[in-house]
Parts: sequence; structure tokens; C-alpha cells
Amino acid sequence: MSREQTMHLGISFSPGSGSAAVAVDFGLFAQLVRKAEASTLDMVVLADAAPFEATTLVAALATVTSRIGLVAAASTVAHQPYNLARRFASLDIISHGRAGWNASMTQKPLEAANFSRPDGFSPNDFRRRTEEYIGIVQGLWKGWDADALLFDKSAGRFHDPEKIHLLDHKGEFFSVRGPLNVAPSPQDTPVLVMSGLSSSDVDIAAAARTADVVLVSETSPEDAKLFRDDLSARSTAYGRAPDAVKILVTLEPSGTPAETADRLEAQFRTGNCHGFNVVLPPQIAALDGFVGDVLPELQQRGFARHGYGGDTLRTNLGLAPGGAS
Repeated sequence: MSREQTMHLGISFSPGSGSAAVAVDFGLFAQLVRKAEASTLDMVVLADAAPFEATTLVAALATVTSRIGLVAAASTVAHQPYNLARRFASLDIISHGRAGWNASMTQKPLEAANFSRPDGFSPNDFRRRTEEYIGIVQGLWKGWDADALLFDKSAGRFHDPEKIHLLDHKGEFFSVRGPLNVAPSPQDTPVLVMSGLSSSDVDIAAAARTADVVLVSETSPEDAKLFRDDLSARSTAYGRAPDAVKILVTLEPSGTPAETADRLEAQFRTGNCHGFNVVLPPQIAALDGFVGDVLPELQQRGFARHGYGGDTLRTNLGLAPGGAS
């Protein structure tokens, strides 16, 4: 079955659930992600929550895995765009092209108060600021041409300076000169995952223009179709392929394995999504319940793959290099 006919599957673990001993154990997280990788899931999506800062957790997990995608949430309030772009570009190289950034369009309550903004941002300002921020990060990631690195020892030339470009961004909220001092990874740029989208034209347009993946909540088939049709039309208007942005529905499994598989199959058959992001507590038993019971049902029905199709997260998600169309 081709990639377009099989659903993409990600897992999100909620570090705040379960016992305190479970929540602080990196060894458990490593075990969980290795098990998810053995089951050939596309990616694990890690929240920026206690007990681990998400990008630090990804760096550690990259050393104990080799195929699964590692997506970390990172706040546009807590980090400057240049610093964040550099961090994820580094993670992408460390993981050999398996890193992704989960950027939320929703402001966390009280977060800005920890970063010199006691009153936070108005919803409109936050969205405009986040759009500008994402544009800067992607611009920095794309500042190196594919053949910029020369490694020419005889001529003493590590790179071609003509193929590394200044960003020279001066916007409403940020001023960033560039270029980034981290070269591209095997997947060119990290995967941009967007979440917290509203149904507003602004949010959908931003996703259509910049996202590789969007995480959305479960909704009615009618609303799901409206969203996908709108996203596809806007992607095309921006010069991208209609399915350039992959839609993953975030859900928690319930019922028997067969009932959960029925639920996922029914939604996938509508053609309104490309797969699912399954939310689980960070417990081996919970993951076993999905990869040991539900996943085989989906594989038997031909809706889930049995192996990885490539070495990078972009390849396994069927995405174009560097967010291209």
C-alpha cells in the first residue's frame, strides 16, 4: 500500500500524568520512544512541560533512537527566533534529519510573565508575532544553499560564502540579520508542526503558507472536510501542492482495540486527514495497548505500514524537502 493510502501516526506523551516517579524518569521516556520506533510510528510529539525541557529531551532521545521522528514544542515567547532556529537546526543534525518543531498558535496563560511581559500579548498581537517569528525561523533555516558546503581542504574552503544568505529581517516585532551558523541537515530543514489553530482565516492561511504538519482536534466530518478543503485551496494559492500540509487528528484512544481501529479507519476513509496523533500517558502499559493491540488491527486492514520508508522525518511523512511544494 502506498504512503498516500496509509495513515501517518504520531504519539504524544503527557509528562504530567501518572505518578511522580514516572514523570521524572528519562529511562522510561527512552524505553517508550524506542518501543514506538520498533512499531514504526512516524513521530513522537513532546510537550514543553515538566519534568524536561522538550528540546533537551529530544537531544537525549536522538542518541538512543535512529528512525522515529522527534518533535519538540518550544515557545515563541520563551525563545528568541535566532536562538530557536539554531537549536532546532542543531537537533536536526544530531538526529540525522529526524527533528521537528511544534509551534503553537495559542498563548499559554501566564507564560509571558516569566519573560518580561507581565501583561502578556493581546490575542491579535500574539498571532501576528507568532507568524513573524515562524517566518524568521524558516528563513534562517533556508539561508544555506544545498551545495554551500565545499569541504575543499586543498583550497582551504569550508563553504562558499556566495551560497549563504543574509536574512536581514526588520519587522513589527523582530529584527534579525542572519545568517544562521548551522548548516542544513539531511532533511534540509526541521519539520514545522503547527498546533492550537483557530478556525480563523489568519490561522489557516498561516498554516497553508508555512506548516508541514498541523495537529487538529477531533470534529464532525462536515467541519473536517471544510478545514481540509480550505487548507488545500490556500496551499495551492501559495504555490504549494494541495496536500503539502499533512493533517493529523489528535485523539485519545478509548474502547476495545477493534473499536479504536474502527474509529481511526472511519475518520481516515473520509479523506479529511492524513493520520492521527495519539495522546497517551507515559506508561508502558498504555503504549502497549496501542502498538500491541490497535496498531496490528490497522496493519491487518492495510491502513498502517510495517516499516519505515526512509531515514528522515520528512521522507516518512511524505513531505517535500525544506517545506517546498
